Amino acid sequence: MVGNKINWKITTLLILGGLFIILPLYLTITIAFKTPQEMSGNLFALPESWSIQNFLDAIEMTNFFQALGNSVFVTVITVVLVLLTHSLVAYAIARNMHKKFYKFLYFYFISAMFIPFPIIMLPLVKQTAMWGMDNIIGLAILNAVMQLAFNVFIYVGFVKTIPKELEEAAIIDGASTWQVFWKIIFPLMKPMHATVAILTALAAWNDFMLPLVILSDSSQYTLPLVQYAFQGQFSTDYNLAFASYLMAMLPMILIYIFAQKWIIGGVMRGSIK
Repeated sequence: MVGNKINWKITTLLILGGLFIILPLYLTITIAFKTPQEMSGNLFALPESWSIQNFLDAIEMTNFFQALGNSVFVTVITVVLVLLTHSLVAYAIARNMHKKFYKFLYFYFISAMFIPFPIIMLPLVKQTAMWGMDNIIGLAILNAVMQLAFNVFIYVGFVKTIPKELEEAAIIDGASTWQVFWKIIFPLMKPMHATVAILTALAAWNDFMLPLVILSDSSQYTLPLVQYAFQGQFSTDYNLAFASYLMAMLPMILIYIFAQKWIIGGVMRGSIK
């Protein structure tokens, strides 16, 4: 509002933005519960009977729980690797930014955010096949590497807000640089850890292109790849496809709903300096 007046331009944009988000989600939910016969009627109508049969069929046809286990494994390993390594890299850069080498390293990492994935896709496929990394373990490692640029950017901004006096006091007491980081700096970075962990989990869980070009064994497919194979095999059965989509995206939707304040707050803190 401006004074007592409603800003209709902003209100209209917010309503339109909300509709663009809510409408696809509404269709996903309703179609997932409909029968194929109901699809010939009003697309926006609610299902006549809310049956879970589509979900049961989708679970069986796509081997859903195996793909779910693969996605959980890749996501957890990726998040752990990211938190342990990216924070360490960012700390080293943030505390040595006055040196030319570290400043160059910082901008070198940041520049990776502007390189489209298709440019490095073919070399990456050849390299992973050569090193035997065309599996879910290799996928988790590559996910961590692909997230490095953005995470270093926000971690460095956060580390700069931590007073150096804390480290100096610990060093006077006999702590090594390694001990300073793990016992003082790393615990102080908890708000940023939460943000990075959530954003990394969302990216790893929803990633489609990297698993598509890396994974060669269908038994190691993650949930996004299962949806792709499912849609290819049952291209006309939208009810089963949407039921499968809904089950795949539900965990991350719930995580984002409950953790969005840490995501927004962490990104803002990490980009201040």
